[in-house]
Amino acid sequence: MAVSNARDLAESSPVRFATLGPGGTNHELITKRYLQSQGIRSHEIKFVLTFKDAITLLLADEVDYIMQCAVHPETPQTLGENFRTVFAIDCFISDSQELAVLTRRAIDRPESIGVLLPANEKYTDLSRWPKVVSFPSLPLINDALLAGEIDSGLVYRSYADKHPDTLRVDEVIGSPDDVWIVYGKRRAFQGKLIGFGDRAFLNDVLSLREQATGLAR
Repeated sequence: MAVSNARDLAESSPVRFATLGPGGTNHELITKRYLQSQGIRSHEIKFVLTFKDAITLLLADEVDYIMQCAVHPETPQTLGENFRTVFAIDCFISDSQELAVLTRRAIDRPESIGVLLPANEKYTDLSRWPKVVSFPSLPLINDALLAGEIDSGLVYRSYADKHPDTLRVDEVIGSPDDVWIVYGKRRAFQGKLIGFGDRAFLNDVLSLREQATGLAR
């Protein structure tokens, strides 16, 4: 039976996304949330440690799309360095996992804190810690915290629930509403503003799968 619309076509083969890893990041959560909102059940998510790696995967046809938070430190590079070959094709707003400052229970006066810089540097007063260490993702901050490499970390609040004997909550930050960007290899902009409801992403999925079907014949 012929595929009749973008949703049916999207389910004929997995839609492949690259986003920030390791597993457990807000990037994974939001990518899954976005795919669900688009009605795409068949998908694959590949984790990268840098978005430069995600661009490499996209240009090599190893993934179809990239998901990136607009406040991630690499976003200007992702958009600016690749504007001729990689295009923003969709964006949206979503909350995410609740953030908090966690500290190892064995530490009374924390001297160091791990933070995703510069994205999260204004979420709390970092001058309270003599040493501020930058990490590329929140799960890696938590790994360093549990390993005793840092005293505190600005990470997901849920980590304290997973390690109640090791970590305490010093400050609840909350869940900011962030803008998220979806990138692809085919330009969506065609001379007029693209807004909510224009189906730019699903139209691109349709075009991509129709192209793949034609090549397979």
